[in-house]
Amino acid sequence: MKNIKKKSKVICIIPARGGSKGLKNKNLRKVCNKPLIYYPISDALKSNSFDYIFVSTDSKSISKVSKKYGASVPFLRPKKFAKDFTSTEETLKNALLSIEKHVGYEFDICVYLTANRIFRKIEWIKTAVNNLINDNKIDSSFPVQKIYAHFWHGKKNKYKLVLPWMKNYTSRQLAPNFFREDTGLVCATKAKFWRKGKRVGKKVKFIIHDFNFSEIDIHSKEDLFIADMAMKYLHKKIKF
Repeated sequence: MKNIKKKSKVICIIPARGGSKGLKNKNLRKVCNKPLIYYPISDALKSNSFDYIFVSTDSKSISKVSKKYGASVPFLRPKKFAKDFTSTEETLKNALLSIEKHVGYEFDICVYLTANRIFRKIEWIKTAVNNLINDNKIDSSFPVQKIYAHFWHGKKNKYKLVLPWMKNYTSRQLAPNFFREDTGLVCATKAKFWRKGKRVGKKVKFIIHDFNFSEIDIHSKEDLFIADMAMKYLHKKIKF
């Protein structure tokens, strides 16, 4: 008898707490007349990649809006996981364990989307999930963008370049490969890592892109203005 491959259960978790120091009620602020929380929910639905789309929030207002746009919010996030210094990893672990307890079964693949990084392509979501489904050796998959920049670290006027090659300045075309992680746009990881409090597993597969609009990260009124202008431009030019 031929073995039937078990279908992976895939969940999308979108963290969206009510408090925000930089921009009050950030997740409900609007870009092109849609609240920020709309964008990851809409992208998740359009990707047709998920068995469950869950918004983890401590806010009744965000919960109501999230449900309106098609996400599930069966309960609110405990306040102890919605503080200013609560890490993303703590949030994702709590969200996964809580929703698995609620639905009564475990997920195999988890995908993280944020509401402050809204310039993502639907194909990245599909590719990230399929990379894990099609190759059991891959633990995580997410978009990255190749960059050429020289980074320093240190304090009190004692600074060092992060990597040895940065001591030499060259052209962008000849520079070594250096990638910026864009897990806020999309991050697909095997659920076992999230249960351990790790966003990314050991073996990763990059989705290399050069979509510069993806750099827009919304944390202030200025960021919101830039995002609104950029989204209007993309809607007009390429029907993004």
